[in-house]
Amino acid sequence: MDELINPTVIARLRESLTSVAPRLQLSSLAEAANAVEGKRLRDRVDIVRDALLRDVPEGFATAEQIVLDVLEEPRFAGWMIWPTTEFVSARALESGSDSDFDAGMELLARLTVGLSSEFAIRDLLNARPERALDIMRGWTAHDNEHVRRLATEGSRSYLPWARRVPWLIAHPGATRAIIDASYRDPEDYVRRSTANHLNDLSRTDPALVAEVARGWRDSPDANTPWVIRHGLRTLVKKADPQALALLGYTGDGLEVARPTVSTASVPAGGTIEFSAVVTNNGDSEAIVAIDYSIAFVRANGMLSPKTFKLASRRLAPGESVFVGKTHSFRPITTRTYYPGRHSVTVQANGILSPAAEFDLEA
Repeated sequence: MDELINPTVIARLRESLTSVAPRLQLSSLAEAANAVEGKRLRDRVDIVRDALLRDVPEGFATAEQIVLDVLEEPRFAGWMIWPTTEFVSARALESGSDSDFDAGMELLARLTVGLSSEFAIRDLLNARPERALDIMRGWTAHDNEHVRRLATEGSRSYLPWARRVPWLIAHPGATRAIIDASYRDPEDYVRRSTANHLNDLSRTDPALVAEVARGWRDSPDANTPWVIRHGLRTLVKKADPQALALLGYTGDGLEVARPTVSTASVPAGGTIEFSAVVTNNGDSEAIVAIDYSIAFVRANGMLSPKTFKLASRRLAPGESVFVGKTHSFRPITTRTYYPGRHSVTVQANGILSPAAEFDLEA
């Protein structure tokens, strides 16, 4: 992913800017083409942003006009937009004025149509969270789905790969109006972001999340059940009683046997098969969410569990069900695997099985 911002992309950005502002020298941007080599993607974005801040004359009005002009340039597209959004955010904050802040927000909304401004908007949220959220609430009625998604995604409390906004974490209810206006959005793109936003809130205020989901359940459209399920997924894995009840999961007296694993040792990049038996020892039918967790070894040798969906089942009183899965340890970009003693557990409505251990080889 680091190569998404590369010398070729930077050269195209220079060409795009020069075509609309021929007097710009852009010498720092030219140097950035070499400076990004060997750097991580986030660092590359910052290098290009800083080059633009040096090359473009001071003052938000100048920056705004150049960006508005380059938005009409066909070559201005793709990943070059990301550092441009970061440039806009930084320049909008320099004067400290309300007008520059508001204009910067609106310019990010224009840019997000080409590539999401969700990362750049975090600086504006950190600087003036209530003013930013007031503007973003208005975006929920925008006619462009990318702008509507910027409202839901940009204001997430735990947006992946983005700067944290501590104020959002401390005020989990502050974005409720945004997600309440978005859970029935006509675009799946926006609804999925809304569900992920709700799931983020479960890390800080589970009671609020249950209250929000209850309101959505009582005023649904055809897509609302999926949005609620996706938004409550972390609380379901934690066996939160309100979340389980909202999704219709029931059952007392559930029992989960220790999983059986296919091998005691998994080669690097290999797979492990496991199975377990879930039994309803209660007197009534149980509707059961079944998940499994792998306790992964971290770089420091500690274990870090990660929970995955497995199945949903209806179990009559006294009934047992056999569940199984093959879990792969093939290399992926979002996780680094470390050798050592791992374990797998299975849970039904949050009722955990004993752990079954296995070793992952180097």
